[in-house]
Amino acid sequence: MRKFRFVLTAGLLALSHAASAQTFDPVAAKTAIDAVLDRTYPALDTLYKDIHAHPEVGFQETRTAALLAQRMRKLGFTVTEHVGKTGIVAIYKNGPGPVVLVRTELDALPMEEKTGLPYASKAQQTVDGKLTYVDHACGHDSHMAWWVGTAEALLAMKDKWHGTLMFIGQPAEEIISGAKAMLDDGLFTRFPKPDYGFAAHVGPSPIGTVTVKQGVTTSASDTLYVSFKGVGAHGSMPDKGIDPIVEGAHFVNDVQTVISRQKDPQKFGVITVGSFQGGTVANIIPDHADLQLTLRSFDPDVRKLLIDGVTTTAQAVATMANAPMPEIKHMFGTSQVVNDISLSDTTAGMLKTAFGADAVTLVPATVPGGNGSEDYSEFVSAGVTKSVFFMVGGYDPKTIAQYAAEKKPLPVNHSPFFAPVPEPTIRRGVETLTLAVLSVAGNDASR
Repeated sequence: MRKFRFVLTAGLLALSHAASAQTFDPVAAKTAIDAVLDRTYPALDTLYKDIHAHPEVGFQETRTAALLAQRMRKLGFTVTEHVGKTGIVAIYKNGPGPVVLVRTELDALPMEEKTGLPYASKAQQTVDGKLTYVDHACGHDSHMAWWVGTAEALLAMKDKWHGTLMFIGQPAEEIISGAKAMLDDGLFTRFPKPDYGFAAHVGPSPIGTVTVKQGVTTSASDTLYVSFKGVGAHGSMPDKGIDPIVEGAHFVNDVQTVISRQKDPQKFGVITVGSFQGGTVANIIPDHADLQLTLRSFDPDVRKLLIDGVTTTAQAVATMANAPMPEIKHMFGTSQVVNDISLSDTTAGMLKTAFGADAVTLVPATVPGGNGSEDYSEFVSAGVTKSVFFMVGGYDPKTIAQYAAEKKPLPVNHSPFFAPVPEPTIRRGVETLTLAVLSVAGNDASR
């Protein structure tokens, strides 16, 4: 009889468990999130414009980090600053359940903003010894606003979920260094290791749209520094020296044959020389020329091919010029962001229910990922069990249509004219991340 009672009780518990696992209603949850946003958005807008007007580059985000840390402490999070130099970790415990990571980036780009917005950045900082303008041209200001908004929404709805929130403010994403710095500083030993992870990035697609990619989502990225060595001489006597600018010029052209003649044409790979600095005036042949390259790939074998190809091409160019071997440094790099396929499927389906089928696109794993890169991948490979990285649209469809009609390229991320529409972009980011967290922590099946 006791055995029967045990089986019956267990069966009833299982039924109760299954029933509660189905209680998460994305439409009702979105309505609740929007109600919170109706109250909190004015403050988020102020925060966004403040951050936009006061951008800071990687590992110099002291004001930005302090601003976010203050906001999170007011919400009740336990906040630790200076993790990985300028990173922050905010923890909120709400009973037993999964640990869910939500990440934003803190840094901006060393470039001048040209949007003409009333809150446009005029900030300057010193980068590599040179004073430069700074601009949130990648969209991290939007990310920080929706990160705070997601925290506010989840705490306003804390009776709807259980577990531990781990909100990470990561420095230096633009130089692919901040995630590793935080991990090296004990991120997943000093703090809980996440069961789930979510992050999102704004892009130049229509506002209200969300893209979820199965599998490989962004490319691997590697930054290399190549310094060609020469022998200085008078510009009128090139035979008396070795011209490193000519070496560099040969290299810029020749290294592209790694793409066109060594890489499988069916596989993605890019080599871009983004910086070429040599010489001071017209009539002096300098003794060195310095180049910086970015490499992008999806496949680990292609990634190795590109790195090796840069090295061998640079050495061959120097040999051809009878010059000393160049200095070659691998400055930093990161692997692809890979979304968990099952979590991508379920999350995309849930978002379609909440936003409408036309607003959400699920891209299959068979389609190549985006060319951009993200060191969010470092968190995933270091121990986040399941993760999804979303793309959120930030442009008014009318703006997109206008650029198309005028046959002008639409300003994309890293353009000095990149300007997502703040309110609908931030709202959709908050909705997306909050719903994602609720989908894994808002039912008994995830506990």
